Amino acid sequence: MDSNSKGLGDLQGILSKLDYLNDGTQHSLGIDAIWFSPFFKSPDYDYGYDISDYCQIDPRYGSLDDFQQLLEEAHERSIKVIVDLVVNHTSHLHPWFLESRSSRDSSKRNWYIWEDGRGKKNRPPNNWRNHFFGPAWTWDEKTEQYYLHSFLSEQPDLNWRNPEVMEAVGDVIRYWLNFGVDGFRLDVAHHYSKDQKMRNNPLFFAGWKDSTVKFFSDRTFMAGLMKLFALPTMQIGKYNQHQPETHEILKGFRNIFNQYPGTTSVGEIMGDNPELIASYYGQHSDELHMNFYFEMLHLRWKASAFRRCVDRWEKALPSGSWPAHALSNHDITRAISRYDFDNRGDDRARLLMLMLLTLRGTPFIYYGEEIAMREAKLSREDLRDPVGLKWYPLHEGRDGCRTPMQWSGDINAGFSNAKPWLPLGPDTDQYNVSVMDSDQQSILSFTKKLIWMRKEMPALLEGEYKAIGEVVSSKHCFCFERSAGKQRLLIYLNFSLQRQNVDLPGGNFAGRLLLSTNHERKSENNLSTVNLDGLEGCIIEICP
Repeated sequence: MDSNSKGLGDLQGILSKLDYLNDGTQHSLGIDAIWFSPFFKSPDYDYGYDISDYCQIDPRYGSLDDFQQLLEEAHERSIKVIVDLVVNHTSHLHPWFLESRSSRDSSKRNWYIWEDGRGKKNRPPNNWRNHFFGPAWTWDEKTEQYYLHSFLSEQPDLNWRNPEVMEAVGDVIRYWLNFGVDGFRLDVAHHYSKDQKMRNNPLFFAGWKDSTVKFFSDRTFMAGLMKLFALPTMQIGKYNQHQPETHEILKGFRNIFNQYPGTTSVGEIMGDNPELIASYYGQHSDELHMNFYFEMLHLRWKASAFRRCVDRWEKALPSGSWPAHALSNHDITRAISRYDFDNRGDDRARLLMLMLLTLRGTPFIYYGEEIAMREAKLSREDLRDPVGLKWYPLHEGRDGCRTPMQWSGDINAGFSNAKPWLPLGPDTDQYNVSVMDSDQQSILSFTKKLIWMRKEMPALLEGEYKAIGEVVSSKHCFCFERSAGKQRLLIYLNFSLQRQNVDLPGGNFAGRLLLSTNHERKSENNLSTVNLDGLEGCIIEICP
């Protein structure tokens, strides 16, 4: 929400919407915490993920006083505040890097990763690629060495083998915890540590050579491959991510968090192996408090796919660990648009929301999901994301999921009186808070009801998860049980367009329907079988 008509969301704008998020009553959304993407001082080459001062608010968004007020008023509403900790890299304009770049003898030279070139042609130190297409190394003319950047050249990587870096970042963490922040989301934490020998990464396709990868750096062909394979680097990150030393860094962070009871951390850890991702909780729950498992953001619309994903993650997690689930975020097409086909997108949005808010763990709702906001199709002239700017039209970048929140049917969807920083998404007259708030059958009303129900259900808040297979005669349903003490809840999700009959587990009990995604379904008691409509999900309480 823009509070000063500059076209950007800002801290005062968020303050004005805190009652929407949670005013303590069921008229509000009822969320328990806010995760902010970076609002720190930044030259904005990657929209805030290139930080030039970790302890200052960027003036575009407000001031430290604004943030202090936001913290106080959020806490009055029992809303926790989580901020983004982006410390794999800094901005190239951060004072640390400016000092590091000043000379080879700089006291901060070893705060970043500098290497000599290879051979007579002074090639980059190895074949590592950055995630925005191109070499992960940039030549510095003044000091005649290469520096490493896993993303843009304006985002140089910190050297986490230097204990001074750990000390400096630890000071940043303490600064914000002392300020009143309740936790951190750790950006690309799997990238912190790199191979000390700087070995070449293996290529994605066996037998390929560096020259082949160089050929694929051609803009058009490479961008097409990214769309097909989502492989911007075309190599396996064996030596520039998931290094063993990363676990020691996270243990150091956890030691700081432990000094501030009630604070938390959630990691952005990328990878295909759930066991590897789960290892970042630590063998003794001494690393991350929570961790995202992103497979759910890439699944086909199949009940079996979602069930396997959840079960793999549950199986991989160390004992006592707490999952974090998300269907959308700022880096990927919104879930509602990924599954918005055959004019049943709204029904799928309700089903996904029911699943997200009933799985074990902490659910993360991306802003606008509660009103089924769609992905926007933008022209190149409208883009801000460096990925889209470089590869458009073969890859539109990530701006389509970052468009302004749709508050009303007024000008600019009520987000701003000025031209917004990005164009609005589609159908703002239909998909906005004002319209849906007054409609008891809207997805917003459904989400509110579900969140407040969740708060009152121990089985949903902290109960065990168990997938149910024996009651399902159809492969089109994902069914699971949540239980705590004497409370047992069954969640049945029909991913197909056809009606499905699902039996309750055997035993001397019946079921009571608590909630359905179908607002026309009436309350039912003494259930032994549930007849689910197409794309319907429901919560059933087991009654002895």
